[in-house]
Amino acid sequence: MKKEVIITAKTVEEAVAQAVVALGAPSADKIEYTVLEEGKKGFLGIGAADAKISAVYVAGGEARAIAFINNLLSDMNLEANVEVSEGENDEVRISITGESAAILIGHHGETLDSLQYLANLAANKRIDGKKEAYTRVSVDVEGYRAKREETLRALARRMASKVVKYKKSVMLEPMNPYERRIIHSEIQNIEGVSTNSIGSENNRKIVIFLDSEDK
Repeated sequence: MKKEVIITAKTVEEAVAQAVVALGAPSADKIEYTVLEEGKKGFLGIGAADAKISAVYVAGGEARAIAFINNLLSDMNLEANVEVSEGENDEVRISITGESAAILIGHHGETLDSLQYLANLAANKRIDGKKEAYTRVSVDVEGYRAKREETLRALARRMASKVVKYKKSVMLEPMNPYERRIIHSEIQNIEGVSTNSIGSENNRKIVIFLDSEDK
């Protein structure tokens, strides 16, 4: 969706800042603008002239995801900061911080996963019946995902040691696909044990077991 505005302000910098707000862009580097008229200070106010720019913003998947997050925070009356960065393989990473933001995490990140799912739907919805290039969005709150990953990796190491010591398989609690991938990844680095997933998708569990009975 392409938006265009013409902004007049005392300086080009002020005009760009106003254009960002008017276009609903996340930041100034996301818009394209052309300076139509340079501002002039004049002398004692005489001969002063405002600057004028023409600005364009194409609201892609990233912008829609950010708008969805901001609207949700507003509707929930949550005071939080939203920061956007670029991850691997052009992934859009949205980080939410603030004292009241923790409510968006939920039990073991279930609410956060749902929020991320909805943000991806918003980013990749069809515009005028046309499907745009896929935008992958990850959402984090108060650095939860990094903390949760370390907790899961520690759990994997602890349970692997238990399996080796007692030579009995261990079944973990149900986890979502993201968390199961972390467990599988950590166990791959531990000699003598392997993993398998069992159960239905909504109740899928990981089993950690010895590679062979003679170990």
